[in-house]
Amino acid sequence: MQPTATRENLRTLNKKRREYTVDRVAFLGFSYTLVAIVAVFCLVPFLLVVSASFTDEQALIRYGHSVWPSIFSLESYRLSLANPPAILRAYRNTIFVTVAGTFLGVFINAMTGYVLTRKDFPWRNKFSYFFFFTTLFSGGLVPFYIMVANTLGWKNSFLALIIPGIVSVWNMLLVKGYMSSIPFEITESAKMDGAGDFRIFLQFIMPLAKPVLATISLFTAIGLWNDWFNTMLFITNERMFTLQFFLHRLINSVRVIRAIMDEAGVDIPTLPVQSMQMALTVIVTGPIMLFYPFIQKYFMQGLTVGSVKG
Repeated sequence: MQPTATRENLRTLNKKRREYTVDRVAFLGFSYTLVAIVAVFCLVPFLLVVSASFTDEQALIRYGHSVWPSIFSLESYRLSLANPPAILRAYRNTIFVTVAGTFLGVFINAMTGYVLTRKDFPWRNKFSYFFFFTTLFSGGLVPFYIMVANTLGWKNSFLALIIPGIVSVWNMLLVKGYMSSIPFEITESAKMDGAGDFRIFLQFIMPLAKPVLATISLFTAIGLWNDWFNTMLFITNERMFTLQFFLHRLINSVRVIRAIMDEAGVDIPTLPVQSMQMALTVIVTGPIMLFYPFIQKYFMQGLTVGSVKG
């Protein structure tokens, strides 16, 4: 009886293994197919943008967008990069604002999120509510402009481009949720060994929070890199224009010239407005796309752990 029972158990176990294998293969196949479809939907628009940037303006108007340029042309890039010193200066300004703002933003948001998780900080819930409250209500654009331009005196200053964009309640809460998973006993044991709060934060907490720090670094860097509105509000010195605002003003100038010439009945085929927009999009998004793969593994881990533990 015992060998028969053993054989029956083996058959049952092998059957369950086969079912599990079939179910797993079906699930993985469906998941990969779904992800591939989503990836195609995400990739095709960008391919259309790149293709349109290399397409002749008249062909783009006549035939529309396609994955491959119908008539290849570099005219849009020639006009976009017609003033290399100005482009390089705008790139330099944007890189400086992005790097400095990302460094300060990550440090401040991480430090604030860490304080909000400290069990020995009695007001952490009150401060969390205060920070969350600011996401629902704000003073508005006019008080913001008066405070930055008049009260703080940051007109034509890079501080007006860096400081307003470094504090993010979303990033604070994301850090708070992630750091809640770090045992508080680490802080207590470090204190017993005589370490101060800043040393605990820098040497013990931040190395353990690399995924969420990489995540908020990406969020902060993208926000600062794509910002043009603060430049429009506070910067009048052309040598301080950021890349986004410089290209925004460039494309608006081309549109105005094209509209004036159309009103006058003059045909200007050499002003590729649509393909120039696509070329400027490629110029602006290129650095961010190159930066993302280096922190992708930390990005996903920081989002998922922070959301579960928060």
